[in-house]
Amino acid sequence: MPERSLERRRDALAAFLRQRRETLRPVDVGLPPTGRRRTPGLRREEVATLAGVGLTWYTWLEQGRDINASEEVLLRLSKALKLDDAECCHLFLLAQRRPPPVEAYQWDQVSPRVQQLMDDLTLRPAYVTNLRWDVIAWNAAAQQLLDLEQRPRQERNILHMLFADPALRQRLPQWRDEAPCLLAQFRCDMAATPDDPAMLALVEGLKSVSPDFRRWWASSDLSGYARGFHEVGDAEGRVEQFDHEMLTVDEHRHLRMVVYFTSA
Repeated sequence: MPERSLERRRDALAAFLRQRRETLRPVDVGLPPTGRRRTPGLRREEVATLAGVGLTWYTWLEQGRDINASEEVLLRLSKALKLDDAECCHLFLLAQRRPPPVEAYQWDQVSPRVQQLMDDLTLRPAYVTNLRWDVIAWNAAAQQLLDLEQRPRQERNILHMLFADPALRQRLPQWRDEAPCLLAQFRCDMAATPDDPAMLALVEGLKSVSPDFRRWWASSDLSGYARGFHEVGDAEGRVEQFDHEMLTVDEHRHLRMVVYFTSA
């Protein structure tokens, strides 16, 4: 990157850190009030202490000097400065020119408006997943289709349901055709964070319980992609056919809504 661009990025990072520090009060971060202050916000030494970094190092970072911040330090700064997910992403883009790791924050809920949007789709199953394909929110139609509420939270994952739930497998007439397509889509998603511990743990866990997963995961075939189940049978043996649309709910947190449409 040209030196001029590097300088602009460091200056933008310094300005962002100063602006965020000056908007916080001691009480916002659990510090006791210290009376009237000459300047608003937290002091640099308070941020450095909260983040577990040296005062001199943090001062240089706020001054836009040419120093590097590791992923661990940036995450600690994010928490010390009470950054939300979008602000954390902005910090990483300025400091490292990449988003934060997928599991930087826990994303166990969606906004009330997103939930309301899904609930309004009374005839269409819809659910929200993160990049790991954990289902973190859904509507009544998705509950009826996939019985999500009765599943333990750690098993409320599309790939786990696909490869480790024999009962669901019985309800998927085209399972052997659909599973490789879903796995191909997940492999593309995993390419965004190939070293993420949570993603790797999911893959290793499925390898241990599913020979089919092990075989297909070892294959490099990426032909065909799928976001959801195309054919699902009910208790009476009736089979519904679906197409899908995927909507981005939160690009910073990699949250996506998958909506099922009954095929004509």
